[in-house]
Amino acid sequence: MSPGPDPSLTGLRFVVTAGGTREPIDPVRFIGNRSSGKMGNELAAAAIRHGAEVTLVTAGVLPAAQPGLTVWVVATADDMYAAVRSTLEGARVLIMAAAVADWHPSRVAAHKLKKGASTLTLVLVPTVDILSALRDDEIAAGVFKVGFAAETDNVIDNARAKLDAKHLDLVIANDVSREDIGMGSDHNEVTVIGRNGLQQHIPRAPKSVVADSIVRIIARSLR
Repeated sequence: MSPGPDPSLTGLRFVVTAGGTREPIDPVRFIGNRSSGKMGNELAAAAIRHGAEVTLVTAGVLPAAQPGLTVWVVATADDMYAAVRSTLEGARVLIMAAAVADWHPSRVAAHKLKKGASTLTLVLVPTVDILSALRDDEIAAGVFKVGFAAETDNVIDNARAKLDAKHLDLVIANDVSREDIGMGSDHNEVTVIGRNGLQQHIPRAPKSVVADSIVRIIARSLR
């Protein structure tokens, strides 16, 4: 039998991001990734079960409507950054579960690019790094920031580097080289790493169970 809701989160507001951004090439094509948004949706639902109010900024599958949930739909990394900044005021926790694209085409064709015999070369430039951009932003002052580190190798070391570089409070290390967990799957397995020395492994389980464990760790960290 799982424990009941954590009363310490009652009345707090969370901003949660979800899904993979889509960076357009032309009006019908985009650069994207395999993120479905399921993990972010489950984190939002878990926070609500514990009494928080949630603003979900998503580029993924929309969750069912429920009390306590406000949804902002976005497409690109720039869209998501603008939406996060617009919704952070008054928030206590930011969970960046979205798989934000690292690059976008330097120019977007106004019309559909036609297939031909020649090759197509795309010039890619970096997208905004949302957590890095928020690091010294006054809008994020006092917000408890949680990032995800989706890695395929040196998972824990790379996650710790992200925790330090982006001045996060917690980072969720996520091995996306496995097909039975992570992007697109209904299950996940993660390690939660904190600035205070915390390192807690959450074994493979449905994403709803993993999300509940993460939210409980956030609640304990806030106390």
